Amino acid sequence: MDLLKQLCALPGVSSFEDAVRDYIKEQAAPYVDTMNVDAMGNLICFKKGAKATGTKLMLCAHMDEVGLMVRSITEDGYLKFVCVGGMDRRVLLGKQVLVGDRQVPGVIGLKAIHMTTAEERKKVPKLEDYYIDIGASSREEAEALVEVGDPCVFRSDCVEFGDGCLKAKALDDRVGCAVLLELLRRDLPMDCTFVFTVQEEVGTRGAFGAAFSVTPDIALVLEGTTAADAPSQDPEAQICHLGQGPVLSWMDKGTIYDRNLFERLRTVAQEHNIPWQLKHYVAGSTDAKAIQRTKSGVRVAGISAPVRYLHAPASVVNINDVEQVLELAWLFLQSVAGDC
Repeated sequence: MDLLKQLCALPGVSSFEDAVRDYIKEQAAPYVDTMNVDAMGNLICFKKGAKATGTKLMLCAHMDEVGLMVRSITEDGYLKFVCVGGMDRRVLLGKQVLVGDRQVPGVIGLKAIHMTTAEERKKVPKLEDYYIDIGASSREEAEALVEVGDPCVFRSDCVEFGDGCLKAKALDDRVGCAVLLELLRRDLPMDCTFVFTVQEEVGTRGAFGAAFSVTPDIALVLEGTTAADAPSQDPEAQICHLGQGPVLSWMDKGTIYDRNLFERLRTVAQEHNIPWQLKHYVAGSTDAKAIQRTKSGVRVAGISAPVRYLHAPASVVNINDVEQVLELAWLFLQSVAGDC
């Protein structure tokens, strides 16, 4: 959990993953045989295992998180912005952000409620109606602190609460990054390539180049996925539930996962008494979408941790779910090695 908290605290809006990548490089360096950063910014680590096989296994998680980017500065010093990655505009009002390399603090604002019409109060505000207040009183004062194009990351503390829950930003997909780092520390049963990708949230852009370079035969993608398990949500649309174990995907909006690898994951989980659940609503996509379509094609599998309030300033996971994702990924790796 300390590793996950450290990762979530770092800023890493899509295409600005530098701080996350630097931290992962530092953590991974003592355990890998080779490490390189490609042109996109993906971190690719290779580690020898107990045996070299003809099967190339790639394990993947993305470093980037959703956020905002400054698009203009008003005459009176407010910042107008666009979203980086998919985001629900309803969650933005009043949230704290840190802007640019200087981590300038700001608050997302909107026209005061008493100034809105009855019709406006029935609708979700348009993105252009929001602004970021950094306390500047003029364009010149704001420009001394920030620039157009600066990324804005949500400011959200990591807090353990309730019955084994963790609240933080960027759990999608620092959960996957933490799991990969934990696996890297172990003595592996076979050679493996660990890939920490960039720009997943804006179209799985980093994963395509990484997979083209690595050319794996099998890829396991570790992710966070939407848990819409609120009591007001229809059961068939809840997707998955916190506290019920890793989520296995058979299909999402970007990928139909390899059937044999899906069955392998399910069998391994059952044989080792790891609770698991199906992602029973076709939604979202992962880096598997890009990896699967690389060159002559790649067999892909996915394990996800259920995450509430995905792509919001504060998300929630169950700590046991994360531990079980790690254990299932480890057992999957051993299973693949046993067949090689």
